This record gives sequence, C-alpha cells and structure tokens, in this order.
Amino acid sequence: MNEQSQKIKEAAAYIQSRLNGRKVRIGIVLGSGLGKLADAIDPLVCIPYKDIPHFPISTAIGHKGNLIFGFLGGRFVCAMQGRIHYYEGYTMQQVTLPIRVMKLLGVETLFVSNAAGGVNFDYHVGDLMIIRDHINNMPNPLVGPNLEDFGPRFPDMTRPYDPHLISMAEQAAEELGIAVKKGVYIASTGPTYETPSEYKMFRLWGADATGMSTVPEVIVARHSGIAVFGMSVITNEAHDDYAPDYVNDGDEVVRAANAAADRMCAIFTKVIETLT
Repeated sequence: MNEQSQKIKEAAAYIQSRLNGRKVRIGIVLGSGLGKLADAIDPLVCIPYKDIPHFPISTAIGHKGNLIFGFLGGRFVCAMQGRIHYYEGYTMQQVTLPIRVMKLLGVETLFVSNAAGGVNFDYHVGDLMIIRDHINNMPNPLVGPNLEDFGPRFPDMTRPYDPHLISMAEQAAEELGIAVKKGVYIASTGPTYETPSEYKMFRLWGADATGMSTVPEVIVARHSGIAVFGMSVITNEAHDDYAPDYVNDGDEVVRAANAAADRMCAIFTKVIETLT
C-alpha cells in the first residue's frame, strides 16, 4: 500500500473509533478568523489535531486546530476549526490529508471558507464572496503517484465549485437579506502578502480575491468526488493604489473575518439545512 494512503487510513481509523459508528456526509473547513462558526455547531466530539495519527498541526493565527463533530442545521457535520497551510512548511500531501480523511469518513459535500484580499476594486472589507472558480498559483497537490483509491490521474476541473450548491447559497443569502458577491479566487503560497504589482497582475488574470489556501483542498476534494462550495470573507482591499502609509496586518485580517463570520455562518447553515 502507498505510504500516503496508509497514513490517511490510520488517521481515519482513529477518528472513526471516537465516533461510535456515526457517519458524516458534510465537511467544513474554517479559515483565518472564521473558527467562530464552530461555536454554532452543537458538538458531540472534539478531537485536537495533535491527537490524530499523521495529522499536521495548524500554526496559523486564528486557527485553533480541532476537528469537531456535531450538529449544524440539523445535520451531522465534521468541521476543521483551522486549516493547514503550505506556508507553514508542510508538504501538499500533508496540507490536504484532512480532506482525504474526510472522504474515508463518508463526506460527500465540502464547505470551504477563507479570509481573502479583495483584488476587485468593487470589493470592500466585510464583503462575502461566493467562489465560482479559482486560479491555482501554488504547487498542485496531486503531483506524485496517483492515489487510485481516491480518484483518477487526471481529474476534471471544469466545475470545481458545485453549481447547484452555488445556486442554493445565492437563494439562502437572498432569503436572509445578506448581500453576496460571486467571483474568482486565486491562491498563492504566502506567507508574504502580495506586492501592489502582483495584485494588479492577479486582477488582469481575472481574479476577484486572493488568499493563501483553499485551492489545494478543493483540488483534492474534487479528485475524490466530493462536491464543493466555497466562500471568501474580504478582509482587506488588495489594490495597487495604496496610501503611502498603508500596511497589510494579519491581526486586522482576523478581526475582519470574525466580524463577518455570523453572516457566513447563517448562509452555510441554511444551505446545510436544505441538503438532501
């Protein structure tokens, strides 16, 4: 057996031993400052990443590093309270290991969230953006031997974000009276914020928001046949016409994400409630 596959199966087996036979069909990945959404989950089991075999430990600001199982919108869900980033020094196989573990636990639908810079000039701090597509500016997590048990060598990425889930989220946002954008997310390695010229380049490429995560998880989820819905919270304006004294600040990003978490949580919950 492939060494990576063995690690995934051992991690999943440990988690299953803590769930008393419960199966989970819905997974959630909570990004920077968005761990607050986990507070809306009625928890049954909380497992620190450090307790799970082969699981990487989240070190980023605002990421608590717990795998939570409980009820949201009346459905049993698995939520990562903090994700793993490539910039933390992990390999792409480690970054995406939790997604493959979710697949073995039974997850069929994945909700991903992140804090992002608004490259689009029409985007402002606090806006919510439904991700309709992405641009990968990071190493591809599928490089290396293909894990045949999970998916094909060359997975299709025509629709990485599920159109039906997007429609459900748009309807939910309208019913809740929450304004949302819909755009393209570009992921780069970080950990530096981009230069003004890089922001301009991303805009020319067709990106609306930029961040340092999400895309690897989405690629692996789609490789594994998991349907994906993604949402970004715009936490800073990633423009190339800054005031002379402007500085990007990581703590400000977390605060802005926390301020928008309730609105994002409401949309996620309503969509999860209506999943069949």
